[in-house]
Amino acid sequence: MDGGVLHALVLLAVGLVSGVVSVVVSLASVISYPALLALGLPPVAANVTNTVALTFTGLGSTLGSRRELVGMRGTVLRLAVMSTFGGATGAALLLLLPGRAFELVAPVLIAGASVLLLLQPRLRERLRLHPRGMTPWTLAALSCAAVYTGYFGAAGGILTLVVLGSILDAPLVRLNAVKNALAGFANGVAALGFIAFGPVDWGSVVPLAAGFLAGGALGPAVARRIPDGVLRGVVAASGVSVAAVLAWRTYR
Repeated sequence: MDGGVLHALVLLAVGLVSGVVSVVVSLASVISYPALLALGLPPVAANVTNTVALTFTGLGSTLGSRRELVGMRGTVLRLAVMSTFGGATGAALLLLLPGRAFELVAPVLIAGASVLLLLQPRLRERLRLHPRGMTPWTLAALSCAAVYTGYFGAAGGILTLVVLGSILDAPLVRLNAVKNALAGFANGVAALGFIAFGPVDWGSVVPLAAGFLAGGALGPAVARRIPDGVLRGVVAASGVSVAAVLAWRTYR
């Protein structure tokens, strides 16, 4: 088989699996980014190529989550403003600044968000807390999560889920659908910056994006079959695992 065809088939399969993983546990980049490195792309090129392709996960998951997003169009569009701003800021930071600062803080952010996601319902019940809606503080937090998503990406959806839990009073499967739609905006605006100024490998983007689109469309059907508590536990456990791996690589 021709090497280029094999390369494309591998990335198509990686994108399909990563798209489903992105929707269910917000960890697509943990699979797709190392795959791009293994296929020979330099780190920065792999990062920007991955982000450009990830935009199609948001598109696919939004189409697949139409049931969960019924009646939420206005809410999603309002929240998308902050996600778009944050994604653009994160992309600019990636292109302009060294990555060490974000590498140092990423394991702490991911671990903290994962634990908080798991404990959020209990804390809300015990402290009698209710979602606060769209306040300056919650929108700023959403924007910060989008900055992280545009810059680094891995487990950014977990941060976004925690913030959405403080904004919207909805089951996790609906919050997950909103998260996926917002990730599409954050990744989309970051992708525009990378297309204009970054070393995008288009030969890798096309098959990876096709896989992401299919996996993103399939993912909501998987997520809605998982009970809320189980889904929350799986996402949190996955996030803590990623945080541990990143911490070992960063702090050793």
